Amino acid sequence: MLLLPPRPQGVIRFPEVWGVSVGKVVLTFSMSLDGFIAGPDISLDNAMGVGGDRLHKWMFHGGPENRIDLGMARELLAKVGAVVLGKRTYDVGLQHWGDTPYPVPSFVVTHEKLGKLEMESAAFTFVDGVEEALNQAQAAAAGKVVIVMGASVAQQMLKQRLADEIYIQLVPVLLGGGSRLFENFGAAPLELVCDRAVNSPYITHLKYKIPK
Repeated sequence: MLLLPPRPQGVIRFPEVWGVSVGKVVLTFSMSLDGFIAGPDISLDNAMGVGGDRLHKWMFHGGPENRIDLGMARELLAKVGAVVLGKRTYDVGLQHWGDTPYPVPSFVVTHEKLGKLEMESAAFTFVDGVEEALNQAQAAAAGKVVIVMGASVAQQMLKQRLADEIYIQLVPVLLGGGSRLFENFGAAPLELVCDRAVNSPYITHLKYKIPK
């Protein structure tokens, strides 16, 4: 269950605490057909692992044939109010991003005691625990979407039933190994509802709702 801040006396709804509605929690990943969201041997020099860069190639195709993918990316960007990510994702990604991954407040799940890191677009805040990071992210998002990055954090969100939706950009490649998203999220089956499927010349965009 999502832990919320103590309610002031007489307040009965979350929107009245923050003045806004609670934003959806969305896992969004580019994934190979065999289920990998990164290749093997992830490192500081190879943030997506061996062969993993192929998963994001769809973002960089030019020309009118890429209008579907660019339109989907812009649509998501307009919704994002905050990000929750794992420490490993932060460690390998920062040098490549040179900023927060999205131009919004970003909350890094870690046991390390680190001070806030101000960047050009927003800041990284380091938080102990997935639920506390999500609390802070939803407050900062002010009703907009909270994006979750990193396999471990996403799996914890699924296991604790904290996520609302999953966006998958399905890439027509077989990586053969690497990091999977759909592991370690509990033994019970998790039924999803496919809410949207959009094909482009390069990938298939899939949107799933997670029933509560």
